Amino acid sequence: MKIRDASGWTIFVFGVLALLLGIVGLIRPEILLSILGFEVIERAARAASDYTIVFMTASSMASFNMGVYYVLAALNDVKKFYRWTVPFRTVTFVVFTTVVILGIAPQKFLGVAIWEFVGAIATGIALYMEDKRSTTG
Repeated sequence: MKIRDASGWTIFVFGVLALLLGIVGLIRPEILLSILGFEVIERAARAASDYTIVFMTASSMASFNMGVYYVLAALNDVKKFYRWTVPFRTVTFVVFTTVVILGIAPQKFLGVAIWEFVGAIATGIALYMEDKRSTTG
């Protein structure tokens, strides 16, 4: 189990960051709300019907799990997984950018969209270059 190439490193780095942010969100969801540009309200001031913290906890658990998947894929050189991430991270970019443009999410949320798109491009370019090398070398 080791990282063999640039595409593996792009997947590994994303996985570690997703894992770490997932842990932060599980421990203190308000930190993620702040990072994303959402207003942070004390838990005691939230209405009983306000499920923001529950949703952030669920999203953080998903981020944690996704981080583990990415790290394991990188350590096991699962190229097929790498390839799947490129279009789906691009879709994530489009959806997250759209919610910012529509005013549903704050502008800071655009950082998540950009991170997804940059990651998709980096992985896509790395895969392309590796494929090119393997067919010419």
